[in-house]
Amino acid sequence: MRLLFLTPQLPFPPRQGTALRNWGLISGLAGRHEIWLLSFDENLAAGEMRALADMPAEIRRVCAEARALPVPRRTTRQRLRTLLTSSLPDMAWRLWSPAFAAQFAQWTHAQTFDIIQIEGIELARYALQPSTLNPHPAIVFDDHNCEYLLQRRAFEADLRNPRRWHAAAYSFINWQRLARFERRIARMAHATLCVSPQDAQAIGALDPAIHPQVIFNGIDVESYGAPATGLDAPSQTSNPTLVFTGKMDFRWNVDAALWFAGEVLPLVRREIPRARLLIVGQNPSPRLAPLRADPHITLTGAVADTRPFIQQADVYVAPLLVGSGTRFKLLEAMSMRRAIVTTSRGCEGFEVTSGHELVIADTAEEFAQAAVALLRDPARRAEMGRRARAFVAARYDWRAIIPRLESIYERLAAPIHNSHDSIEGRQKR
Repeated sequence: MRLLFLTPQLPFPPRQGTALRNWGLISGLAGRHEIWLLSFDENLAAGEMRALADMPAEIRRVCAEARALPVPRRTTRQRLRTLLTSSLPDMAWRLWSPAFAAQFAQWTHAQTFDIIQIEGIELARYALQPSTLNPHPAIVFDDHNCEYLLQRRAFEADLRNPRRWHAAAYSFINWQRLARFERRIARMAHATLCVSPQDAQAIGALDPAIHPQVIFNGIDVESYGAPATGLDAPSQTSNPTLVFTGKMDFRWNVDAALWFAGEVLPLVRREIPRARLLIVGQNPSPRLAPLRADPHITLTGAVADTRPFIQQADVYVAPLLVGSGTRFKLLEAMSMRRAIVTTSRGCEGFEVTSGHELVIADTAEEFAQAAVALLRDPARRAEMGRRARAFVAARYDWRAIIPRLESIYERLAAPIHNSHDSIEGRQKR
């Protein structure tokens, strides 16, 4: 099949969740299908464009054609204006670009695609533009998170803190708008993909006509098997090491790091004074700056490869308090046989048993006790790591996931334009 992927950033190098999923899907499909890619590149200036010949060798290897355009820049004033004047959620404006829309229209008018896959809600508006749609391709909407659910949880969390009531108001507005918008794109698409059964249930609850299908986040387990080395590898130390990875400008990762550093780590260090914490990820939020004063905490910023840092973890921690979807960070740590302590939210979407593949702890005291117990028990850490890797290899390796996605494509490959369920008909509902 000829497949057109719309992605919010170039999928290679895959350094964080969205790119990891995008790259896993695209590289896994490329062996049997023709891949076209339309994406954004944050390194491009306004008016520039990046063609396939200028892409990384890995993208040139898997794509028949590719274009990248600059990420649209929005000022705070522009965001406030759309918040007040538009019925669309903020995420629908975040990556809206007339240049991107024009390139999409050019390709969809000039080429015949079997599938157009929209990677994430930030790109959904492009598929909702009637003038750009050829009625023949099947539209697949890959909903990386149940976004309205995430905003509802943010509203509920912020409502409990009077100092966050302004944020609660913002989340309430976007929760309502996202529910309408997510419902609209899911009804229009011929298939909606979710990363977990929980997200699929939440998206399906928006409308009885929506029947989401679960395509898990996956990982190339073999690439996490050998010992990791690299220029960014942390210095070796005998100090017991806790590691947390993720985009450190993403609110829920920031909140998690602050909660762990402020509430959990002091309890751990009361029992194990030499324990240290590595917070690994790009663009650390200014809210994390005070943590740099603690000699037992290291904020690395962006690294070329997280694996050398995950490998340093005596215990990997994922202290997430809010979120949806499933966490690539857990897949990476489990693939590397790390012992893990996380919250119920942190491992949501994974069918794990606390004490078997990882440990689940939802209060600071429970989290600290679990981390301390594992730090003191190397044999238990090793056994838990072995069980975690076996769990991921059986269910979440891309080699197991890609055939499930291809089976969805095959069902969509019938001549949709001859059906009563055409895109135009769906848009009128």
